[in-house]
Order: sequence, then C-alpha cells, then structure tokens
Amino acid sequence: MKKLLTIALISLSFLAKAQETETKPKTPIGGRPNIPNDLNIEFGFNQLTNRPADLSLNFFGSRSFHVYYQVPIKIFGEKSGFTVNPGFGIGSEKFSFQDDKNLFRSATLGPESSELKTLKSVYGNTITISKNTFAANYFEVPVDLVYHFNKNSYSKSFRVSVGGKIGYLYDAHTKIGYESATAGEVKIKSSENFGLEKLRYGVSVKAGSPGFYLWSNIYLNGMWQAERGPFGTEASQVNFGIAVSLF
Repeated sequence: MKKLLTIALISLSFLAKAQETETKPKTPIGGRPNIPNDLNIEFGFNQLTNRPADLSLNFFGSRSFHVYYQVPIKIFGEKSGFTVNPGFGIGSEKFSFQDDKNLFRSATLGPESSELKTLKSVYGNTITISKNTFAANYFEVPVDLVYHFNKNSYSKSFRVSVGGKIGYLYDAHTKIGYESATAGEVKIKSSENFGLEKLRYGVSVKAGSPGFYLWSNIYLNGMWQAERGPFGTEASQVNFGIAVSLF
C-alpha cells in the first residue's frame, strides 16, 4: 500500500508540475500554488451504522486515509461560482473492533464471508495482544459540485460542495500481533475478501478553504454482501474528518 501511494504521489506531482508550466505562472514562495487542480489528502474516522451492538468499533483505532486528485471545471458561466470537480484516488479504511475482536473466515459459509471472534478464542487465552486491525482499500472516483463564494478568485474562496463517489475494493486484510509463552512473538497478516461488497458508493459533503476543509461521506450500500458478513449484518459505513490540499 505504501509503495502504491508513493508511486501515485510522485506521478501526480510530475503531472501537476507540467501543467503548471504550460498554463499558469509560478506563485511566489510562501503562497499556495495557483494550479487549476487539487491534490487532496483526507484524514478521518470510520463508524458503522445499522449494525448490531457486537459490531461496535474503537473510535480512535478506526481511521480513514484518502488521497484524491481532482480537476475543477467551470460551469454555468465564467463567474457563476460553480465548478464540477471529477477525479480519482485511493481510499484506505481501518477498523478496530472492541473487546479484542476481529474478522475471520466463517467456518460455515466458507470463502467470501466473515464472522467476528475474539482473538483469545482463536489463539489461546494466555496471549498478550499487540496489534489487531482490519483494513479495506479502494480505488475511487469522486465527483463534486462545488460553490465558490468569491466568484472573482476561486483559488482564494471559501467553498462548499456536495458530491458522490464510487469505489472498487482491491485489498482487504487483517493484521494481528500477539505474544505467548509457547509461541513467542507472532505477527499474522491475512488477506481475503471477508464477504465485503466489491463496490461501494455514497454521497459526500465538504466545506472549507482552498488549502483546508472538513469532509464527510455517507455510503449508501451495505459494507458486506448480503448474509456474508458477521451476524448477517446490513451495516453501512460513514466517515468524516479534516483534509489538506497540497495544490
């Protein structure tokens, strides 16, 4: 994941630099580059809605990290205040379940399924747990309708937006670390589908300045395939947080 993110950031940096040379003069040192696109990095937290009580999450351990490259396109006239911002990027979601639980393949449903178990019920009651997370990573295509309050200078304007996004799951895995007297230090990474839906789609809202904004996503479909997740859940994901725009 880290290698993929590094390659994406380097590629986007070269693309933006080339576009800046062709279309815009450079901004003096100390100012935000006036490039007609945005590289946004979002940090936030995940929650599940419509879930059973046993599927509750640890708040601070359930984090979001998104990187999106979006291009604003003016609509309704040169100074209407409106742009539509299509783009692409990566969404990385981590979930930390309460009571030292995590996802494991369902013994009854087999592949493309999951059930929630405590780590001690799987690896023994005497273990000391050092790491316990579940992650789902998506390729995503966001599209936002943005209103800029300063119609004379979009690059200096407070803005609000509403939009949508669709994502394709390319990786899901658990990471578990524990130590015991008999096994010593153990680290386990298990990569499989866990019954997750391949596609996710939702609506997003954002508000802020060109360099900083608040955001929230509400996903409209269930996180797991029907009857393939823990407790047959129909839980959906929501997340929210802050973001910075690099250019």
